[in-house]
Amino acid sequence: MNEKKKIILTGDRPTGKLHVGHYVGSLKQRVQLQNSGEFDEIYIMIADAQALTDNADNPAKIRENIMEVALDYLSVGLDPKKSVLFVQSHVSELTELSFYYMNLVTVSRLQRNPTVKAEIQMRNFETSIPVGFFCYPISQAADITAFQATTVPVGEDQMPMVEQTREIVHKFNSVYGETLVEPQILLPDNQACLRLPGIDGKAKMSKSLGNCIYLSDPEDVMKKKVMSMFTDPDHIRVQDPGKLEGNTVFTYLDAFCTDGHFKEYLPEYANLDELKAHYTKGGLGDVKVKKFLCKVMQEEFSPVRERRAQYEKDLDTVYEILREGSRKAKEKAAVTLNAVKRAMRIDYFDDASFLEEQKGYFKLENRGNDA
Repeated sequence: MNEKKKIILTGDRPTGKLHVGHYVGSLKQRVQLQNSGEFDEIYIMIADAQALTDNADNPAKIRENIMEVALDYLSVGLDPKKSVLFVQSHVSELTELSFYYMNLVTVSRLQRNPTVKAEIQMRNFETSIPVGFFCYPISQAADITAFQATTVPVGEDQMPMVEQTREIVHKFNSVYGETLVEPQILLPDNQACLRLPGIDGKAKMSKSLGNCIYLSDPEDVMKKKVMSMFTDPDHIRVQDPGKLEGNTVFTYLDAFCTDGHFKEYLPEYANLDELKAHYTKGGLGDVKVKKFLCKVMQEEFSPVRERRAQYEKDLDTVYEILREGSRKAKEKAAVTLNAVKRAMRIDYFDDASFLEEQKGYFKLENRGNDA
């Protein structure tokens, strides 16, 4: 294994269109990392196999979102010349690695994983947890280690998953020798980006709650959603003092706006701190703040919509990007799988010494019988 290389592995479950929470939480950072030139290899995975762990009875949902997620990836600026975009289920080596790693993790350890506990509760799986879903931290460890990833850029909620991967790496290397690369987690720098709320103020964006702004939303739809955002329910009149805590509009401004946006669209304020001060003092209406946010977000997402429109006209190219990316990913994962099997000494037909060992063993056994 070459631990000197800097390698990224990250991805998303294709259970629906990606939204602005995905964008500020990981997608924008992925593009920046891709274009930084700091990394030797970047792998971006459409995690369809993982999505099936809690959607096994509805594979059509996953199938119809493969291209949606691919279009979202390409529209935000992920470049197939710099990043390998691939489909998880078409890299069978990941399944085999998961099988070997299962022997290194206890049931009680999986039960203590905070992310797993939260997801089980959210999906009402308390009495009937699918085994595949229960074991997905192990599958995720296979995904990360298969590509020898040194860096995993994810949201804050995925920290326990990466920690579990690190534990598996430690266990494997201590039992079988230094083989796997230990990954480091990379969180977004902007605290507001760690978990962007839904437009209704609820902590999590969700398709089922209807509180998402999707990357694929047309300009008029995005504007309508911004203008309907939850603010401070007690800020009834313009002159009333307003609260920032729990105010979705200001959370989004924290995530998206810069001082340059004020110069361009709201020059009476120098920066966001001045806008916040005026709002909390009173005398600033929600509509004015929302209109400013609309302009900020349109500036951010107009190029995204334009790129998506171009790729939507050429789905054959998107299809080939995924197929070629999956081929490259499979090739890379095979290298790790071979190293794992070699370390575990189960590479019987690739290890010339195996047959000689067996011959020596049976020769000794037969000698004993002759005696």
